[in-house]
Amino acid sequence: MQPSPALPSRLRRAIGVPARAEAAGAVRLAGLALLAGLALGPAARLRAADGAFRVETAVYGADDAEHPVARSLTLFKDGVAWDFLETLDDEGRPLAAEPAEIILHDPARERIVLVDPARNVKTRIDRLRLERLRSSLAAWARKSDDALLRWAGGPDFAGSVVAEEATADAVVLAGPRVRYEVRHEPAPGEGAAGEYQRFADTALLVKALVHPGGLPPFARIAINGRVAAMDAIPVSVRLSIDPRLGRIAGWPSVSRSEHRALASWTESDHRRVATAGEELSLAEDVDLASYAGTAVASDTDSGTVRR
Repeated sequence: MQPSPALPSRLRRAIGVPARAEAAGAVRLAGLALLAGLALGPAARLRAADGAFRVETAVYGADDAEHPVARSLTLFKDGVAWDFLETLDDEGRPLAAEPAEIILHDPARERIVLVDPARNVKTRIDRLRLERLRSSLAAWARKSDDALLRWAGGPDFAGSVVAEEATADAVVLAGPRVRYEVRHEPAPGEGAAGEYQRFADTALLVKALVHPGGLPPFARIAINGRVAAMDAIPVSVRLSIDPRLGRIAGWPSVSRSEHRALASWTESDHRRVATAGEELSLAEDVDLASYAGTAVASDTDSGTVRR
């Protein structure tokens, strides 16, 4: 089994992966955390008769407002989401012909499956492990001496909403040295907002599990809940962090993502899912640490488990 390729520095800066998590698959799951909850244009309100919809996402680094550093296509149908992550070069062109990673979200079966097509390996994460991580990470953050970490641990972010900047299509959340600005629009059909929220929340927890060391995800999860309650999905997310803190923690001062939601699949989407299903069935099962090639968070405390 070949090791995962190192994370391109341009993408690492954009998604805020600490230097110690740069190697071995950080490109996939750290990118996923930013990709969750974004779009490139207006969402069609009428959902397809089969309940399918798709969300295209682009992630931009603080140092490049023109070319995205990664793209994602997420396909939703029958309560299941297939996520395809594509990494890009400095000109916004794909680095490989196949996705960098495919992730299957299947809430009904309580499973998340990560597939690396290039290495022909896969790993599984069960929901219970994520829920344990959620509880332990929140408890750890709330006991921190750092004001930002205590704030990021939640659980109540109602007092952090910037009411004077809130509009019918935007939510602004501000904490110590950090600010989230999220624009949203109506979801592409009945039930789509809830499906997207479950996917986005899970993506954030998966990133926290596989690549610990970033800002706890609970503020973003709270925003996802607010947006879903309005029967909407995000179309853009901007995270701004005090540049002084960013330099110390190795995080970008600004990260931006955009999305486009459409209310049906294309023919190529159906072929893509069929191919992904074949790749999933043929890929070798490995444990999570081997898949990620780096330290992963324990589901019982805030530390890490190393290979």
